[in-house]
Amino acid sequence: MTNFISANDKCLKQTDCQEPSCSAIEKVIDAREKDLGGFSVRRVLPFAKQKMVGPWIFFDHMGPADFPPAEGINVRPHPHINLATVTYTFEGEIWHRDSLGNSEAIQPGDINLMVAGKGITHSERTAAEKLKTGQKLNGLQLWLALPEQQEEVEPAFYHYDANDIPQVDVEGVPVRVMIGEAYGITSPVKQFADTLYVEARLSKDQKLILPQAEERAIYVVKGQLEIAGQMIQAYQMAILSTDQNIEIQATKDSFITVMGGEKLGTRHIYWNFVSSQEARIEEAKEKWRNGEFAKVPGDEKEFIPLPEDSI
Repeated sequence: MTNFISANDKCLKQTDCQEPSCSAIEKVIDAREKDLGGFSVRRVLPFAKQKMVGPWIFFDHMGPADFPPAEGINVRPHPHINLATVTYTFEGEIWHRDSLGNSEAIQPGDINLMVAGKGITHSERTAAEKLKTGQKLNGLQLWLALPEQQEEVEPAFYHYDANDIPQVDVEGVPVRVMIGEAYGITSPVKQFADTLYVEARLSKDQKLILPQAEERAIYVVKGQLEIAGQMIQAYQMAILSTDQNIEIQATKDSFITVMGGEKLGTRHIYWNFVSSQEARIEEAKEKWRNGEFAKVPGDEKEFIPLPEDSI
């Protein structure tokens, strides 16, 4: 159903592998640039050989981008089903509106959690004030697959202010626990499956032991890491093993995210639709073609047509 992104595997976990990095790293995925219509993102997941990491099924790095005045993000209304989106920025602002009537500016450090459940429509744009001045934008757009028994929950929206996200100092490394539990603290962000998501900023030569999860990966937003003798560069994701305490070391000043959680069953993905049932995706496609999804109040005139090809 889906045209998955290609990328280069750097180290595949094999029983006869003698390299020390192979015991810690199963594979490395290079982000691929994708044009979303005047705005470029770096897409990591889904990937042909790594469709999910725990419940995480989609990972886009937005930017870094420098928008001059009168230019910005202009993602027209589009639908989702059976998933939850996680959006936040390191720098810059995104204006979220959805069919539940929510209108929220995502500021740096905030987390927007939008639960599509049985169906939701939303748009992401640059607000008029930011269009006047221009802005730099850098952030992440992530999707969580929902457990099968919760795929058809009522749609919902949760906004968490940056000050609500807990922080902890781990031997000199500042860490924010975005979702789930790590380093003895728990995020207030709502979970559906057991989920891990943290970010950390390491100065050159600093080390950090990563939290455990059934499945886990690390993405380098900026800088460079060494993991068991292997270098992981900016815009690369390392899929990690789970049978050991993995320690990373920054070889440059680095900004990283660690993601993972419990392994879910097979999920099908087409465009903005994710589901455990292919028939449910076909139903959603037909519903969008027929204009049967709810409209976004204040943003009813435009929409993104159903594409012939998926992501």
